[in-house]
Amino acid sequence: MQQLIESIGKYLLAVISPLVKHPEAAELRAAVGPTPDSLRLRLVLKKEDVALVIGRNGMTASAIRSLAKSAGEKRGIKVVVHIVSGEEIA
Repeated sequence: MQQLIESIGKYLLAVISPLVKHPEAAELRAAVGPTPDSLRLRLVLKKEDVALVIGRNGMTASAIRSLAKSAGEKRGIKVVVHIVSGEEIA
């Protein structure tokens, strides 16, 4: 599971880095979901960067989530990606 978290984490950070104004502030938080074969990833960004990653009509976020989900399915794990602002969590 840890290897999956690292590989998907590197992917997510690599994809969003060119899209956001503050890539150094991007943080990935992972937690095992309600079942052992599920993984919840929370991509925490600055408030102004969230809209840039979500994209117009959510298309960019949808593509990012689909690829992360596919990577997990290859290993039999359900992956859910949430994109949130750091201000929402605090």
